[in-house]
Amino acid sequence: MTAVIVSGGIIVSGSAQVRADLRIQDGRVEAVGQDLGAADITIDATDLLIMPGGVDTHVHLMEPGDLSREDYPSGTAAAAARGVTTIIEHTHGHPIREVVDLHAKKSHLVGRSNVDYALAAHTWPDRVDQIGDLWRAGVAFFKIFTCSTHGVPGLDPANLLAALREISGAGAATLIHCEDESITAVAEKALKESGRTDNGILLEWRNREAELAATAAAASLVAVTGARATIAHVSSPAVAGVVTDAQARGANIAAEACPQYLLLREDEVHSCGALRKFTPPARARSDEDEEAMWELVRNGTYSHFSTDHAPSTMEQKLDGDMWSSPFGLPGLDTTFPVLIDAALRGKIDITNVARLYSETPAKRYGLFPRKGHLGVGADADFVLVDPDGSWTIDAGDLLSKAGWSPYSGRVLKGKAIATYLGGEEIARDGVAHQLRSGSFVEGPGVVD
Repeated sequence: MTAVIVSGGIIVSGSAQVRADLRIQDGRVEAVGQDLGAADITIDATDLLIMPGGVDTHVHLMEPGDLSREDYPSGTAAAAARGVTTIIEHTHGHPIREVVDLHAKKSHLVGRSNVDYALAAHTWPDRVDQIGDLWRAGVAFFKIFTCSTHGVPGLDPANLLAALREISGAGAATLIHCEDESITAVAEKALKESGRTDNGILLEWRNREAELAATAAAASLVAVTGARATIAHVSSPAVAGVVTDAQARGANIAAEACPQYLLLREDEVHSCGALRKFTPPARARSDEDEEAMWELVRNGTYSHFSTDHAPSTMEQKLDGDMWSSPFGLPGLDTTFPVLIDAALRGKIDITNVARLYSETPAKRYGLFPRKGHLGVGADADFVLVDPDGSWTIDAGDLLSKAGWSPYSGRVLKGKAIATYLGGEEIARDGVAHQLRSGSFVEGPGVVD
């Protein structure tokens, strides 16, 4: 029973920064304060920020299945190297739709992850009756699409209503990807009939109206069913406004933020092509639009951040045209760093980072108080950050199989020095130790 003291640092929570030490026993936080007694190991954190490990609740690692885009060893190495210690993952290529799928995936993943992981299930139109059993078996949430994407069928309003009733009845949670299939289908048909293959088709195909319409419908059904739902990757203030309106009516609904909607611009798709093919696409057109998005972060409209890490290699992205290229961006290498950079540049407070990328996502999906903070009894998952350090995002330093980033060349303030999972160092100086010591975290619906 090794005792560990982390000394001399500034502990960051979702509400405060406190200069204090951590005492860790058996992988959990035993005490927070000063003069915490002797220890077998002392970690010197002088002048460093001690931040709770990131909890990224929207991750795709493509496993089991075709591992050419990403797998657990590479994706969780990227997470560990940059301070993420827990993920909630769901792959579209091999979805969890029934309890047998969950058991098979849990078995497959033993010894393959560098960080702790929970698993989400997909909601299939003909398997709505599986929701209760899956929730009690340990999934963290149910992913719903309102349009067919990545080979996953979209749910029309009738199926969405049925699914939300089941989710509400089970006490479960859902993450909803909102784009109206009737609108995107009409746009796709017209664009293809005109012979268009240029990069600009993405903006007309996966258009603003489709996202707004689907979000409005989903929010209304969330309100009437009493389900607990998060709208995935909310791309603009207009969509966020639909969510806040539903909250005002009593809906248990939240807006998920992703960095790409605050840092990338709509017109980049014209020059970057498939390297900006994700959906919904980036919406910001100006500095004013970008600042409006950051204001949504500051004023609490956004509940939490996730990556929506859905990588492809450069070769895979550029093989074909804008119709055939895979959707998605890599993000686990960069999301925690760009949020820390935003704090150190004064866009948000450093406590916002701990709240938005650790504490609140853990609470939203029932992983708190074990995950998401550094209070007594929590898992000792943390990252030491040098606020005076800096680094430049470079493809050669990325650990995801993607091997590229839309943020390459950006100079970021703050640098992750080391990441710890259950008090054990799993990464240092941007390199994961590949310990594969991460374990499965049950969702809150498990019945013993």
